[in-house]
Amino acid sequence: MKKFYGYRRADGSIGVRNHVIVINTVGELSGLTRKIAKMVPEVTPVIHHSGAFQFPEDYEQTIRTLIGTAGHPNISATLVLGMEEDRIAQDILAALQQKNRSIHAVYFNNGKSVPEVLAEGRQWLQEAVDKSKSEVTEEADITELIVGLECGGSDAWSGITANPSIGAFSDMIVKDGGTSVLAETTEAIGAEHILAGNAIDEEVREKFLAIVRNYEQRIKETGEDIRSANPTPGNMAGGLTTLEEKSLGCIKKGGSTPLKEVISYSQSPTEKGFVFMDTPGYDVESVCGLAAGGAQIVLFSTGKGSPTGSPIVPVIKIGTNPKVYEIMEEHIDVNAGKIIEGNASIQDIGKEIYDLVLNVANGSKTAAENHQNQEFAIWRLAESI
Repeated sequence: MKKFYGYRRADGSIGVRNHVIVINTVGELSGLTRKIAKMVPEVTPVIHHSGAFQFPEDYEQTIRTLIGTAGHPNISATLVLGMEEDRIAQDILAALQQKNRSIHAVYFNNGKSVPEVLAEGRQWLQEAVDKSKSEVTEEADITELIVGLECGGSDAWSGITANPSIGAFSDMIVKDGGTSVLAETTEAIGAEHILAGNAIDEEVREKFLAIVRNYEQRIKETGEDIRSANPTPGNMAGGLTTLEEKSLGCIKKGGSTPLKEVISYSQSPTEKGFVFMDTPGYDVESVCGLAAGGAQIVLFSTGKGSPTGSPIVPVIKIGTNPKVYEIMEEHIDVNAGKIIEGNASIQDIGKEIYDLVLNVANGSKTAAENHQNQEFAIWRLAESI
């Protein structure tokens, strides 16, 4: 059985990184979040721009995402920046204190001056960083690893090289008892019947088809038709011609194993194996949801060269063709274009990805980490209030 070395958390989860982060509850605190992170250089700022007053479905999704981010296994400790009587901060603290995770909150507009609040936060963060340096890894089984599957900037080669290779990886890790989570509901439209046909039972099948129908209906209610809006201009420049062609390539990331579970955005899987998460097609929001749902690592195929990363999880980039690897080599970890050149098979690249996932789980840095690509955004379902 394959093993890796990770950080065991108080709630029993296992992380492949040991970040100390500072995260804001509302967009107004974005600047102060960056400011306090700079006071302790080893701290990572995780910044979003949502407000405190949202429609119920967005509030619930924001809270779930922030709790999943702050309490992620890759996080050693989290400082939350909130406002006076901040309900969001209280919800995050309550959820993570129950799990005995290291978390603290400081509040602005609460009787203290801004410098006083920053000083309190800085002191807590410095102590958290010092403590994190004493934490050691322990051996963990591959069955504890969750890997998110994402793509961005697809081209005509995506469904021929990188995505099938990710699918080969997915089959391998599921066979070994791990979990892979395919994202992007929009990228299944036009090929949803194929994924649905791979569901383990009727309940999972209907749940998957329902999220696809609901997503498409929400878009129609805005007066748009996603079937005519896709592929995007960038996809077409890369050689894709129809929505179905794009979707058929995208779903190949799921491999051939049965679909065990369908989960909401930023929700954690309850089953091991192959899982689908309801996320948008926008890379940054989708990766954020996968991470908040517990994926310790994300695989990301790209034909146009997207540099998207994450502040809390390593993102492994798989280039679809030799050209994109040549021009963006410093941002891409795996060159699936070797398949086009006849130098590797899909199974070869799938195995290369698996080996790299294990190396990254053991501490090797990805290109996105080396370049500090740390994008973060939460999927919004309704307009702002």
